[in-house]
Amino acid sequence: MKSLLKITLVLGIVISFSSCKDNGAPNYQYMPNMYESVAYETYSESTAFNSPTGLHGKEGQLPPVGTIKRGYVPYEYPNTPEAYNAVKAANLPSPLDHSKIDMKKAQELFEIYCAICHGTAGDGKGNLVKQGKFLGVPSYADRVINEGSINHVINYGLNSMGSYANQLNQQERWMVAAYVMQLKGQL
Repeated sequence: MKSLLKITLVLGIVISFSSCKDNGAPNYQYMPNMYESVAYETYSESTAFNSPTGLHGKEGQLPPVGTIKRGYVPYEYPNTPEAYNAVKAANLPSPLDHSKIDMKKAQELFEIYCAICHGTAGDGKGNLVKQGKFLGVPSYADRVINEGSINHVINYGLNSMGSYANQLNQQERWMVAAYVMQLKGQL
């Protein structure tokens, strides 16, 4: 008896709430621009950021002068052969404490980004080299390298190797450089 009363009460509440909805007169929209936005064609030009400077909508997308993105640490050496040689000659030290470097994580990063060409042992015999996709990938044992030069190459790339600065942050680049030096010692 009590359950029949509860069911009747719930059914009555549901019917009373659903009867208040009127599709003929929709509710007031609090922010109609959010509900019914203007449709734009993909990749079409927009006048949203037009200015007298003539940048045609780019000034709204440019960062303010003198700013850098959060977490970014500038690298003071340019992408030139002279800078590479200077970094190599200066034996630029790693800012990381070598006793606290997680070599397991460094190995994982190396195997993700580097081993496909350089091989897991650093011998220059990765899968892409074995398949003939890239030729001339050097063994670390044959190269005069240090952590600074490795970090520079990861930052900017060298020869047919591209930059990995977008994939690895500064700390990860130095970790990979330390791991490469460990591999070089094992070869």
